[in-house]
Amino acid sequence: MSTNIVEDTTLSAADRCDRCGAQAYVRVTLPSGELLFCAHHGKEHGDKLKQVALKIEDESHRVS
Repeated sequence: MSTNIVEDTTLSAADRCDRCGAQAYVRVTLPSGELLFCAHHGKEHGDKLKQVALKIEDESHRVS
């Protein structure tokens, strides 16, 4: 019998923007690690991040 562990990768209120400290809604995976951004900074730096990111998870639709 094998057990699959599913890790919840949803960003929570404890996840903070690496730029300003606000709640993070964007997770960027780079070859060297991971960065978190609020919706504002994720959008501001989005074009450059798309050029270097391995993966971008954008949950900014959760902002009310």
